[in-house]
Amino acid sequence: MCDATNVEQSTTAHNIKKYMQEEKKILPDEKEKVKKTFSIKTMGSFFNAQWLTSNMNFFLFLSVMAILYIANGHWADKTLRSIDKTKRELRELQFEYKTVKSEVMYKSEEAQVLKAAEPLGLKISSEVPQRLQIQKK
Repeated sequence: MCDATNVEQSTTAHNIKKYMQEEKKILPDEKEKVKKTFSIKTMGSFFNAQWLTSNMNFFLFLSVMAILYIANGHWADKTLRSIDKTKRELRELQFEYKTVKSEVMYKSEEAQVLKAAEPLGLKISSEVPQRLQIQKK
């Protein structure tokens, strides 16, 4: 049994050496020719009319998936632009709010209220306010 295994291994090694020697004899141009003819024959067997028509549903499915993929990308871009626009508007409104709030705080100071009331003839009373009391019956 060992002898049979050794014979097979030596035969295999001999075949490999023979193949390598033949491979060296083939010129590079011939190798390209062999590859081209093999690829053309292989491609021809894949793309025949019967095979194309039998797989038409799959091609339509792939086309629809490609269209959906592209549409999803456009929708995502549109959504991102909308989000960015909303963020810019929010930032502008926040700045406006802070500006108006600071103006209101400034104008509600006592000195500013007095300046605004002076043209109307209103002044601070120097008298102490009187307390009104309601009599109970």
